[in-house]
Amino acid sequence: MKKKLFSGLPTDLDNTTKELEKEFQKVIIRAEKRSYGKLVTILEGIDPLIAKDTLKNLKQKLGCGGTYKDNIIELQGDHREKIKKLLIDLGYKEDNIEVSTEIE
Repeated sequence: MKKKLFSGLPTDLDNTTKELEKEFQKVIIRAEKRSYGKLVTILEGIDPLIAKDTLKNLKQKLGCGGTYKDNIIELQGDHREKIKKLLIDLGYKEDNIEVSTEIE
């Protein structure tokens, strides 16, 4: 496989832009009840460019399954309060994270 000589932006600049994107995103966390009474935690408002990395980190830290589809992250179980703390640790701004207390 050939090595790329130039990939566009330097890697440091690419990582910096991803960190900046996290600070300005409005994230909504809510829970839904699915079939057989199973609870699913839903995250909306995360940029598709960094959603897969965020999903991977959350699944590892929470020890649960999850998926990303239609610009929504779904995690198995009710992890609303834990996710807020983890998102803050990942670099998301606390003021931009909204946690719904109702189960839909």
